[in-house]
Amino acid sequence: MYKLYGRLGWGSVLVEAQLVWYGLPYTLEEVGDLFKSAEAREKLAPVNPLAQVPTLVLPDGRIMTESAAMTLHLADVADRRALVPSPGDASRPDFLRWLVFLVANVYPTYTYADDPSRFVSDPAAAKQFKASVDAYRQKLWGQIEGVAQAPWFLGANFTALDIYMAAFTHWTPRRPWFIGNCPRVTHIALATEALPEFSDVWKRNFPNG
Repeated sequence: MYKLYGRLGWGSVLVEAQLVWYGLPYTLEEVGDLFKSAEAREKLAPVNPLAQVPTLVLPDGRIMTESAAMTLHLADVADRRALVPSPGDASRPDFLRWLVFLVANVYPTYTYADDPSRFVSDPAAAKQFKASVDAYRQKLWGQIEGVAQAPWFLGANFTALDIYMAAFTHWTPRRPWFIGNCPRVTHIALATEALPEFSDVWKRNFPNG
């Protein structure tokens, strides 16, 4: 049994969706708002000193952090309907490139801009910092839009990258912006959410659509 520390609508949905896809048994340990609640951070710190979600406890008790690492590991464990192209698959280099691009470049913009006061104490400077990071994020999405294929991000085969598209487009700059500026990414996100395997996951994490 896996134990996933998460919060509805946060990054834990990336791993929860994969656990559901593979049919792996798990429990969800919900944590509070890690930005606003010291109690929530203290609860998570023993298993993840950075107090970030997702944090995954494996069946043998070992702890994993970093959603990209979990993505690769779960594909190894499941070994069927894998969401990660296998070694030797022509699409694997592109998959690895864009998986790391998302977690190394796009994901950190939420860490910094969702609560800029953690990094910039002056309110005026924090506001400008947030605006700069938000603009940089939009630039990154423009790059992703430029390489997105159809019907899925890598073309014919559905992968974990499509789950990332679906989740990320719920976050800043939000769906209306993506619809207007990243139509290919938006199409991928909506197609992913339409898959019956994920129906409960998306409804629970993003009840307002």
